[in-house]
Amino acid sequence: MERIYFDYASTTPADSRVIEAMEPYFYTRFGNPASPHAFGREALKAMEDARQGVARSIDARPEEIIFNSGATEGNNHALLGIARSFKEKGRHIVLSTIEHHSLEAPAAYLAKEGYKITYLPVSREGLVDPGQVQTAITDETILVAVMHANNEIGTIEPVAEIGKIARAKGIPFLVDAVQTVGHIPVHVDELGADLLTMSAHKFYGPKGVGALYVRKKTKLASFLLGGGQEGGRRASTQNVAGAVGLAKALELCHENMSQEMTAQTRLRDQLLTEIPRRISGVVINGHRTSRLPNNAHFAFEKLSGESLLMSLDMAGICASMGSACKAGAMEPSRILLAIGLSDGLAHGALRVTVGRWTTQAHIDYLLEQLPRIVKGLRI
Repeated sequence: MERIYFDYASTTPADSRVIEAMEPYFYTRFGNPASPHAFGREALKAMEDARQGVARSIDARPEEIIFNSGATEGNNHALLGIARSFKEKGRHIVLSTIEHHSLEAPAAYLAKEGYKITYLPVSREGLVDPGQVQTAITDETILVAVMHANNEIGTIEPVAEIGKIARAKGIPFLVDAVQTVGHIPVHVDELGADLLTMSAHKFYGPKGVGALYVRKKTKLASFLLGGGQEGGRRASTQNVAGAVGLAKALELCHENMSQEMTAQTRLRDQLLTEIPRRISGVVINGHRTSRLPNNAHFAFEKLSGESLLMSLDMAGICASMGSACKAGAMEPSRILLAIGLSDGLAHGALRVTVGRWTTQAHIDYLLEQLPRIVKGLRI
């Protein structure tokens, strides 16, 4: 039985062209970029070429890019680094209620350390109101953080408007762009981002590597100590193969972005239209149009999401309820509760995310199997 992958928001398969670009840096060009000899110089050039490629993809400067292990590290670095750098100015941070756990958890840690965290509510569609950002800011505010698009329900936030508000107040603005980089256009100046995070494995690159954009002159304390790598901002032997893979993945995404956005939007809209038409008691979550091209999210009445996923898996369909970082948790998604769903409805969640290798035949098979499975589970 063929297995069909509908969980691209969780992770993506690495493109074979990315693996090909990385391969020499495991075997023949394996040097440490910090070494002064020929192998080191070769590795250093690869790192800096990759840095330029990443910077170019988001309209940044190469020196504003810090390579790291991924967005969890990047979000922790940004939030905790700003808190340390600006603690004499203030101890107030503003972020939305639907941020990823890698921002929610360090924010909770800072709250225990005496920082005040203001959590912005969202609408039924998952949108942050920029006016509420304006109202939440005080003289003590040192950071505003709003994700570019939500990883569960796919809503794209009005970050450019929020960025203007933060900029006018002179407050650093952090954008978690994990779900958008490589999938829709991301330009740091247009978004007003002072800090921005990304993970390669979300756009057909390798796992274990990401990047943190830090706007020039933004004060940010180092996160890892013990070396001068990444301009003294992130100690650790640099992951040359990973950086090369991240940059190559972004290059490929930008070459095909327009075509992929069009193709994935068509498949997404088919799911958003056909699933509620074929199955009763279904709610669409997330904004209908201000939405990631590849994301369709539903909640089913009188149904267990865990049972639904197991039944789909047995039919060869691999999907999810939401964030992979909280897989196995029995409590309902806090994102779904934040947009106003009841506990019961939130427990019946299904996220379907398509990607580079999703075909019309895959969609047709899902639409054929899902009504049958739901009917069987509701008996």
